Amino acid sequence: MQIGRMQRLNRAAGAKTAAPPAVPLLRTPLQRPAQQQHSSSQACRAVHMDFNTKVWEKELVKFASSEEYIVRGGRDKFAKLKDAFAGFKQIGVIGWGSQGPAQAQNMRESLAEAGSDIKVTIGLRPDSPSWKDAEAVGFTPSNGTLGEVFDVVSSSDMVVLLISDAAQAKLYPRLLAALKPGATLGLSHGFLLGVMKSDGVDFRKDINVVLMAPKGMGPSVRRLYEQGKSVNGAGINASFAIHQDYTGNAADIAIGWSIAVGSPFAFPTTLESEYRSDIYGERAILLGAVHGMVEALFRRYTRQGMSSEDAYKNSVECITGPVSRVISTKGMLAVYEQLDDKGKKIFDQVGHKVRAERVESEIPLNPFTAGVYVATMMATVEVLREKGHPYSEICNESIIEAVDSLNPYMHARGVSFMVDNCSYTARLGSRKWAPRFDYILDQQAFTAVDNNVPIQEDVVNKFKSDPVHAALAKCSEMRPPVDVSVGGEGSNEGIGAGGARIEYRSTAAKA
Repeated sequence: MQIGRMQRLNRAAGAKTAAPPAVPLLRTPLQRPAQQQHSSSQACRAVHMDFNTKVWEKELVKFASSEEYIVRGGRDKFAKLKDAFAGFKQIGVIGWGSQGPAQAQNMRESLAEAGSDIKVTIGLRPDSPSWKDAEAVGFTPSNGTLGEVFDVVSSSDMVVLLISDAAQAKLYPRLLAALKPGATLGLSHGFLLGVMKSDGVDFRKDINVVLMAPKGMGPSVRRLYEQGKSVNGAGINASFAIHQDYTGNAADIAIGWSIAVGSPFAFPTTLESEYRSDIYGERAILLGAVHGMVEALFRRYTRQGMSSEDAYKNSVECITGPVSRVISTKGMLAVYEQLDDKGKKIFDQVGHKVRAERVESEIPLNPFTAGVYVATMMATVEVLREKGHPYSEICNESIIEAVDSLNPYMHARGVSFMVDNCSYTARLGSRKWAPRFDYILDQQAFTAVDNNVPIQEDVVNKFKSDPVHAALAKCSEMRPPVDVSVGGEGSNEGIGAGGARIEYRSTAAKA
């Protein structure tokens, strides 16, 4: 029953936001068929969202042709956390999956640095295999920071719900009932709203309902927070939403939450906009598309006579190395401009060998690989823009999350390491859509190139002048000067309890 409901909601999300674009219809890298083209001067239809905050300073920023409000983060803002969370004695973090360890540890340390006595407490099932992991990083029953889920929910002033989407769909009636009147329910994914709409119910009216969604997997949220301690903060940007403001200060709470977990800047959205763009992105450029893409490219290059090692370098390493690095700091257009005029088992085994012998400066910027990747990213951008998402959400959800959070983990230990450190929903989406991208790239895009279908120069020119480049440049201006650092095989950097996982498990939620 739960699976059926989740499938219906996924289909609904796809119908409204559109399924991942038929990227492999690209005739060559950086090219789409005429019927799929859209004016690069088309401005995002979304109007910036305003919000009321008494604690934080909002800033009006121009992203390409639109203006949007944001709030900048940084460790120098921690002193205001006590004002944002005024009256709070306990923040309960429910779940220990991808986001739970990162957000709980970051908030605990930020609040301590702010001189706050607010307690961050983890809520888990007593038989949860994650119980020992939480204890390993200092959350224990003896100090009152680790307890049973519903005990933590009922005693917390703010409940950060970070269990899987499927578990939320199953448990939300009990969870909502357990909240204290006037408490704040915090979500990092808006999918619960879709579930409740499908069930014909609404949130209790005597609570706040807010969202704070980091644009990156949990381990990167934690790792960049740790690295940012010496540079006034480095982390993952986040969106936030005020769905229900019962106490009148829900915006202060949501923004404070984003600053406490280390977001360099946060931008407003809605629960619905967030979950639609997030699920779409996970199926497309963030996980599903790049997973299928590297498999298709690897296979293509070996067919053309490359050794397995060289094929891996020219597919996976090219994307996670020079392509991601250039997009992160200079934008997609810079990848294009750097090209010259000419421009599962065996896969993983080869990757291990290549990563072990890697010399970063020798990773090639393969023009074909770069073209396929950037074209897929641009197709993702175009669909989100057509559906009215603001540039702050487009850039963070489909570009920055890919190159600053996800791809570095694939660079460190391969595709599976990246995918398996994401949420359960993201993992499912990736593995469902990767074969589809793989197949269509191989059967349509690559064959079009091999058949010498002419390049449409107007499409390339539209790519060069697309407004998203200006929006991404603005995001880059606000980017902290720190790249996420995670250890490869043989290194424990960013790995282990409270960090990235190398062993995986999943247990069903119990109603």
